[in-house]
Amino acid sequence: MTENFTGNFTQQEAIPDEGIAAALEVLKSGRLHRYNVAAGEDGETALLEQEFATQMGAKYCLAVASGGYALATALRALEVQPGDKVLTNAFTLAPVPGAIASVGAVPVFVGVTENLVIDLDDLAAKAHQADVLMLSHMRGHLCDMERLLEICDAQGLKVIEDCAHTMGARWNGVLSGRQGVMAAYSTQTYKHVNSGEGGLLISDDDALMARAIMLSGSYMLYERHLARPPVEAFEGVKYVTPNISGRMDHLRAAILRPQLRDLDTQCARWNDRYRVVEDGLRDTPGLTVVERPEAEFYVGSSIQFLLLDWSEDNVNEVIRRCLARGVELKWFGGAEPAGFTSRYDSWRYAPSEPMPASDRVLKGIVDMRLPLTFSLEDCALIARIIRAEVSAVWQGGFA
Repeated sequence: MTENFTGNFTQQEAIPDEGIAAALEVLKSGRLHRYNVAAGEDGETALLEQEFATQMGAKYCLAVASGGYALATALRALEVQPGDKVLTNAFTLAPVPGAIASVGAVPVFVGVTENLVIDLDDLAAKAHQADVLMLSHMRGHLCDMERLLEICDAQGLKVIEDCAHTMGARWNGVLSGRQGVMAAYSTQTYKHVNSGEGGLLISDDDALMARAIMLSGSYMLYERHLARPPVEAFEGVKYVTPNISGRMDHLRAAILRPQLRDLDTQCARWNDRYRVVEDGLRDTPGLTVVERPEAEFYVGSSIQFLLLDWSEDNVNEVIRRCLARGVELKWFGGAEPAGFTSRYDSWRYAPSEPMPASDRVLKGIVDMRLPLTFSLEDCALIARIIRAEVSAVWQGGFA
């Protein structure tokens, strides 16, 4: 009998009861704007920033409207100017080059390896072209951060970490986001905490965070932030930094605070699911499992595998056959962007040179979400389906 999966790849877990109760209190108060607080109150947003800064071991935190807004704010805080070049990954999602283009800067794409991380040799070759690297830890894959920082420090490159997929992850015990001058996180529905949309920006740098808070639209109310630099840090920037409003409101902050307190438990649950799928896919003919280095503590909220050097027709046949059995896969090798699978040559506002080695990898990447609504048994079933369909197409198309 043919097995089929009947779950939903976009169904997230419910918001915790504590978050729902806190959100209801905000709604009952009518005070949703982050600076609209009653006497003696700090407000949900300021408390969220304080708690996340402490959780990450950072001095400062700013809560904003989205992860993409956080990235663009980091670039503006670093005073990236129109026409400046900014290095970033060829394997990333559209909000990353979009943030660069939104400030008038020009993305310069750095290649991807078969481990799905930034190609550090290509980075070293291109490092002289820019002053900033926007490093995307795409789909939760962390590169050798020590070597990356050696390259960047030697060239004077400032690193902004895009941690949309690595909240809670670590490289050699160091939390993702703690090695760049700024780090941005997403709280969009499919990330590790869920407020629908939202973002968090952290830094230890007084001047950068003062600019970021002003950019977010603080209306000279920056003293109400609990996780902010000293008031003196705002003196040189408060009259010359434009208001580009993108604050987070109390409602989303109320939803997020209890989720962040449970982050470690949730990360462990994702990794349990990831390992079940990974084990089920290992040694499948024609399929390459992406091996994770020992130094990396990842968060497996999605999983990727490679169908290297497969024809477009054969990859599409695998995707079609898996979908017919209820398993939804995404492919980064299609000629046209689809959903979340665009790549560097899709973004026509960002000119690029062909990168044959990276193109080979990108054309082989198959991607799948692993929501926590899936049980371990679900994950084992999904792996069996993928394994069977990849094997069938491999035997039929490559024999």
